[in-house]
Amino acid sequence: MQYDLIVIGASWGGLNAVGEILSALPEELGCTVVVAQHRRGETPEGGLAALLALRTRLPVADVEDKSPIESGRVYLAPPDYHLLIEQGYFALSLDERVNYARPSIDVLFQSAADAYRERVVGVILTGSNQDGAVGLARIKSLGGVAVVQDPRSAERHEMPSAALAATHADAVLPLAEIGPFLYGLIVPPAGDRVQS
Repeated sequence: MQYDLIVIGASWGGLNAVGEILSALPEELGCTVVVAQHRRGETPEGGLAALLALRTRLPVADVEDKSPIESGRVYLAPPDYHLLIEQGYFALSLDERVNYARPSIDVLFQSAADAYRERVVGVILTGSNQDGAVGLARIKSLGGVAVVQDPRSAERHEMPSAALAATHADAVLPLAEIGPFLYGLIVPPAGDRVQS
């Protein structure tokens, strides 16, 4: 199966968790990574994109409205905006908060599922509320892959626990194993690669 998108949702403790996952992904990643991390306004030098860029060779940037989705990049939901995915591009919204959050993980995941269906991998990480549970269930119901951080390995267990209560996950893994699991999904084994 070819996956076009990996969508990641995180809240409390997410900076370290997302960084660890990104550090395991290859520079020649054949898909797009989109992250919704609960965050408030940031100073320009201390932004989430700059911090995550230290952990990966992939380009990392906050999304701009109507920007195209490019493979091999990491996109972040900007502070105080919902991030929606359309076929081939992003949209930003100032609609009401969902689960007390904007950006909302549910909004990102549901729009990704509707646009890319079975070509989406959803990942729920550490967090202290239930955001992302409904969105991950939507990804799973449309044929995508649902990955959840093992609540016992999460800095805050509430978000992964809610996701597990909402849908059957394809993988429940400690944080250290999520990046390698995603690598295995996205990068075919050497024997499966086309020889030129």
